[in-house]
Amino acid sequence: MLSRETLERYRRMTPSQRLQLTLEMIREETPYLLRGAPEVVDRRFELLRMQNDERNRRMLTGIARTREH
Repeated sequence: MLSRETLERYRRMTPSQRLQLTLEMIREETPYLLRGAPEVVDRRFELLRMQNDERNRRMLTGIARTREH
């Protein structure tokens, strides 16, 4: 969970600043996704896929709810 100060700092950022921060974090962290034994890397990516699928499912459920009203 992010601190209130961090959340406020993110809220004050422009969209381009948030995008720049996101891309910087991706660049820094991507090598760590590929480290480890092949089985570990495969599990890591499977977990990411599962999390993405769940997030997409929740968004689609929310969108469907708004269209019902």
